Amino acid sequence: MFVDQVRIYVKAGDGGNGVVAFRREKYVSMGGPAGGDGGRGGNVIFRVDEGLRTLVDFRYQRHFKAPRGENGRSKGQHGAGSEDLMVRVPPGTAIYDEDTGELLADLTQHNQQALIAKGGRGGRGNTRFATPVNPAPQISENGEPGQERNIRMELKVLADVGLVGFPSVGKSTLLSMVSAARPKIAAYHFTTLNPNLGVVDVDAERSFVMADLPGLIEGAHLGAGLGHQFLRHIERTRLIVHVIDMAGSEGRDPYEDYVQINKELGQYRQDLLDRPQIIAANKMDLPEAEENMKAFKEKVSDVPMYPISAATGQGIKELLYAIFDTLEQIPVRPEIPQTIDGDERVVYKAERPGEEFKVRRDNELFIVEGEKLEKLIIMTNLNSQDSIQRFARMMRKMGVDDALRKKGAKNGDIVKIGDFEFEFVD
Repeated sequence: MFVDQVRIYVKAGDGGNGVVAFRREKYVSMGGPAGGDGGRGGNVIFRVDEGLRTLVDFRYQRHFKAPRGENGRSKGQHGAGSEDLMVRVPPGTAIYDEDTGELLADLTQHNQQALIAKGGRGGRGNTRFATPVNPAPQISENGEPGQERNIRMELKVLADVGLVGFPSVGKSTLLSMVSAARPKIAAYHFTTLNPNLGVVDVDAERSFVMADLPGLIEGAHLGAGLGHQFLRHIERTRLIVHVIDMAGSEGRDPYEDYVQINKELGQYRQDLLDRPQIIAANKMDLPEAEENMKAFKEKVSDVPMYPISAATGQGIKELLYAIFDTLEQIPVRPEIPQTIDGDERVVYKAERPGEEFKVRRDNELFIVEGEKLEKLIIMTNLNSQDSIQRFARMMRKMGVDDALRKKGAKNGDIVKIGDFEFEFVD
């Protein structure tokens, strides 16, 4: 089964909790704090595996969660960080944040990897909070929650050459003639429902990858027919080969077919029209093909054209040599991702502008919303009075108390931050 688009959920590991502990040694009086930090939660990393060709595995597993870090221990021992979760994807996979539409990574090379969800840092133990004023703190932090995302993945085939054309013009037949690929061939429209890849050997030392892409119809850029399922796969091709039914065996005009295909390509992505093109005038063994080609050449004179018959093999060799010679003149497109510190890991971070928090009123309930504040309360150890007082001081410092007063909050009113509710004390 060829699957080229899926939606999944990923969750990085939470950090381990820090602990409150003190030295309890026989000959050490008034032992100081000795609570260790929690370990780091595991990241979710996507890595390219060239052995994969489809996203079908993600149809059966849609949730990926990295393990959390270990909690800290006494005697100042830190918890162990957890291992990263590696998710294997085929080359050509584009990864998007489903909620924001942001492109997170575009993975095309073997072993290239991208950090998609970052694990939370471990919470600090009470050793970290010791000061001259408070040498024996009863404060520790819970681990930072790991990042979670809804992900959309799109697979765009990696091919040097893309065969485009209306249904039943002979694209699959051509691919089967020049490579070992065996696409389904039948006398009805949309026989090809998924891209087929084939390695074309021009001679002993020269070869390229050709993709037979599903047939295109008018309105494909809007999703008509196979629509975006087709157009998505042509984005990475370096050379576009128009396969034209020059005999007009389907009752269509060859020139109108060519114009319509380019129109759909341009409306989907304008830069596709800047790609080099070659016209494969197919079905030249049928009546009226020669006459139609003469009329076609009068209207299209700036694109190389090669008369062929995919059924009989006529002109195939000349077409393949022309394709390879054209590819040699086309530079390989630079990849979108960039490496960091010499590693092949790719990290994309989105800056989120705006206020640190906002306060709104829902009847008698005051709701405070803000990513930083919600993370802060999750990391607060609510079983420790000292930790709660520290959280209250940080809220005042951030200006949350003043914002609540401006909204009309008074003593005893209920304030909600994330999943936690508490009384407001003025």
